[in-house]
Amino acid sequence: VARSGEVREARWSEIDLAATVWEVPADRMKMKRAHRVPLSARAIAILEAAKGLDDGSGLLFPGTKQGRPLSDMTLSKLVKELGFDADVHGFRTSFRTWAQERTTFPREVAEAALAHLSGDAVERAYARSDVFEKRRGMMDRWAAFLSEKSEKVTRIG
Repeated sequence: VARSGEVREARWSEIDLAATVWEVPADRMKMKRAHRVPLSARAIAILEAAKGLDDGSGLLFPGTKQGRPLSDMTLSKLVKELGFDADVHGFRTSFRTWAQERTTFPREVAEAALAHLSGDAVERAYARSDVFEKRRGMMDRWAAFLSEKSEKVTRIG
């Protein structure tokens, strides 16, 4: 449920396939804080397939210009060509709605998955965990939900 730019600019050096973790550096995060992302088995399978795209730049998803990431417009066009009546950011919204409506995961776990701050300054001063293992369970459930047959998926909105 990462932002488009975080994914498009992702590098192989940030991925630990053995630990199934993606470490997004602070300089690419909106909040300017490093973010650990638990990778589901499906995400790992996609990354394994993406190895075939390697152009030597270190980018997971290189664009058509050497050393440049896949463009935002290319990603938006692909979403439309695949028949989704949504923009790329809408996938984050879909995740958040799913977490809220279809799971019992606490709000702060869903917000942490989106790399949002949760609670006020005092609460954040005491709640220092990134709830990584709870997010791992959530992302595994999200991957399973996305893998369900289309007739079981309900259109939101």
